[in-house]
Amino acid sequence: MTAPDTHQTRLLRKLRLELGPEVLGALEDPEVVEILLNPDSSLWIEKRGEMTRAGAMTPVNAKHLLGTIAASLDTTISRENPLLEGELLLDGSRVAGSLPPVTTNPTFAIRKKASTVFSLDQYVARGAMNADQRETIQAALKARANILVAGGTSSGKTTLANAVIHGISELCHQDRLIVIEDTAEIQCQAENALLLRANSTVDLLRLLRLSLRYRPDRILVGEVRGPEALALLKAWNTGHPGGVATVHANSAGVALVRMEQLVAEAGLTEAQALIGEAVDLVVYMEKHRGVRRVREIIEVRGWEPAGYLINRRSELCL
Repeated sequence: MTAPDTHQTRLLRKLRLELGPEVLGALEDPEVVEILLNPDSSLWIEKRGEMTRAGAMTPVNAKHLLGTIAASLDTTISRENPLLEGELLLDGSRVAGSLPPVTTNPTFAIRKKASTVFSLDQYVARGAMNADQRETIQAALKARANILVAGGTSSGKTTLANAVIHGISELCHQDRLIVIEDTAEIQCQAENALLLRANSTVDLLRLLRLSLRYRPDRILVGEVRGPEALALLKAWNTGHPGGVATVHANSAGVALVRMEQLVAEAGLTEAQALIGEAVDLVVYMEKHRGVRRVREIIEVRGWEPAGYLINRRSELCL
């Protein structure tokens, strides 16, 4: 008996056809991290830390593909609404796309969803962190410290955050975790966990406030990038320690400044004392010569008018 030809199966069939063999092959390759289409119709993939050209896709094909992705997300993309963000129906990979007049021709970026959760021990075995760094993170998890995972674009922040959350599920398996994100990237293996997803009508700030009613032991945020930073810090400071969040920054120290900027978007311009009290550990990821590694870890012990009180726990020599 054949399966019914539903709307979703038709979309999946159309999506596979429009993605084409090059992109489908890259999506199936476990070593590929990102797939990009430039306005000149060239396709590029990031694999093993290197970017290489992987064929081409015509503007007409790319426009149809973005339209199909938009349809799968119950939205539209057009000249009047030329931007698209969401998840690929095929495998949950994060996708962003644009049409003219934002770009001269259709473009997209597909960030593949991680298929494997690495443990902290595996990070050490792969040389992505040293034993001292692992022990520092594990001690912080046991002590219910609040951890910021910082780094630049494509530095491996989310993958490390998944490893840290894996550590929580192993070391503190009795804790109830609330995971909040707007794109499905966090992989939580804890037995007692609730995943909340933001969308166009319910933002991260609202979900953070809602999460407090779900009896969390730890609050985890996929990426902090707006005024929700203030709500997160307050939650961490008022009975919900042991959280994890990621933030874009170019060093561990700059991550604290970045949090100041995000909190300011919520109207609080003097947030250093709050940040110094709420954030306990900053783990900075860096992509160096194509290799993603934990570059440094700092312990935050508070704030004084002279600045943050920081203890540099460990730094990886590259």
